[in-house]
Amino acid sequence: QVQLVESGGGLVQAGGSLRLSCAASGRAFSNFRVVWFRQAPGKERELVASISRHGFSTYYAPSVKGRFTISRDNAKNTVVLQMSGLKPEDTAVYKCAADDSGLAFPTSFGSWGQGTQVTVSS
Repeated sequence: QVQLVESGGGLVQAGGSLRLSCAASGRAFSNFRVVWFRQAPGKERELVASISRHGFSTYYAPSVKGRFTISRDNAKNTVVLQMSGLKPEDTAVYKCAADDSGLAFPTSFGSWGQGTQVTVSS
């Protein structure tokens, strides 16, 4: 597996932007699909965005499509989630996860980061 560390969370006003990073170490990063999840208090975990091993394929939840962009730099072992047009309902702990099964929508992940808090004030 790989070790993942998120950074970039914080407090931002509605309409603002944040850039989350997921830095990986360990096995060959390019073997892993990376997914961003979020979970708000009292709510179920939600898949936010996903990017394939070499970045050719991405997926976004309908709630963030058009506002968030996921990208990766395998040379730097990093995946970035650029978030703009933030809304109070985007408030959550954001975590990245990695999977090397090759599935487009894996149901389990062997690698998780510790999470970073995003708070959007109205």
